[in-house]
Amino acid sequence: MSEDTPGFALQAISFDDLQGWKDDDPSSLFEAMEACRRQVIDIKPYRTGSLGLTAQDLLPLLEAARSENISSAADARTFFQSHCRPFRIRRIDGNPGFVTAFYEPEIMVSAVPDDEYRFPFYRRPEDLIDLDEGNRPVGLPDSYAFGRLTSDGIEAYPDRRAIDEGFLAGRGLEIAWAMSKVDVFFVHVQGAARLRYPHGRVGRITYAAKAGHPFSAIGKLLIERGEIERSEISMQTIRRWLGDHPRQVDEVLWHNRSYIFFREVPSADLNAGPVAAAKVPLIAGRSLAVDRLIHTFGFPFFIRSENLVHLDGDKPFARVMLALDTGSAIVGPARGDIFTGSGDDAGELAGTVRHDADFVILLPNAAAARFA
Repeated sequence: MSEDTPGFALQAISFDDLQGWKDDDPSSLFEAMEACRRQVIDIKPYRTGSLGLTAQDLLPLLEAARSENISSAADARTFFQSHCRPFRIRRIDGNPGFVTAFYEPEIMVSAVPDDEYRFPFYRRPEDLIDLDEGNRPVGLPDSYAFGRLTSDGIEAYPDRRAIDEGFLAGRGLEIAWAMSKVDVFFVHVQGAARLRYPHGRVGRITYAAKAGHPFSAIGKLLIERGEIERSEISMQTIRRWLGDHPRQVDEVLWHNRSYIFFREVPSADLNAGPVAAAKVPLIAGRSLAVDRLIHTFGFPFFIRSENLVHLDGDKPFARVMLALDTGSAIVGPARGDIFTGSGDDAGELAGTVRHDADFVILLPNAAAARFA
């Protein structure tokens, strides 16, 4: 086992230890790996997480992938076996890893507000600034990555309730208006959406920034209040409860003070996945959101969940995935969010994923030597 990292450790294993490995087909990952290579070389290297893996550690794997002739699942598996070593992520507390899932919703919107379309998606405000150790005001927790710049200095940005009640109104930040406050909220949770306008035009938005407040799960709130059984919690049951209790919608949604701002992105190829935090298109079933404070984008993981069967034809989920996104609720070394695709069907798949899972990171050979 490697030298311990706070809260977890890496355990070197073999590919023969990976149950389900021989049945997986990771050949669809190579296009995304090339997109990651271009991002790292031509635009900006990915930020290094606390595990210490850098974009330079990743590049040999991405360069090797360019020259491979991958024509089968076996070729793809052989590539990873030749260029990587697997390390199981073990939490020091002994608890298993955990996966949820996310998708790209498709929402009916209008470019102008009216009596039907009343709930906006906002662009990043000009007074929202990134925080670091050099400018963080005393008393504002380290978890706040953003703040508000005022004439008197930097302070916490207004939260979901304040923004819903009109803090940003009249500043021209609206991208589009939706018909449902609940739909807007769940786009905030997913971090991206397709926007379908009248007369057929389709746009896309993706995460640009957030107000900075911690994410607070409304599902957990409803469980604690006894409104939904823990065993029944899902996006679908939460939506159903909100629909049945319209007078309590604001109170419950405002429990999550976190607020997300968006940017418009080109949508020429609607067959491609949304571009997320790693700046490359997501691949349905193969893209994983991770805790970016720990992990570095672009690295491959092998995720297995014995009880997660509805994504893989009643078989246990067992796939190589790339770390291409992150999220406020994705916290910890063995915590992931699986991208299931775009549209309502993908949402049905994503909404019921809440499963224990084993996390194995595939380290390029040179980097693996530091952890062996």
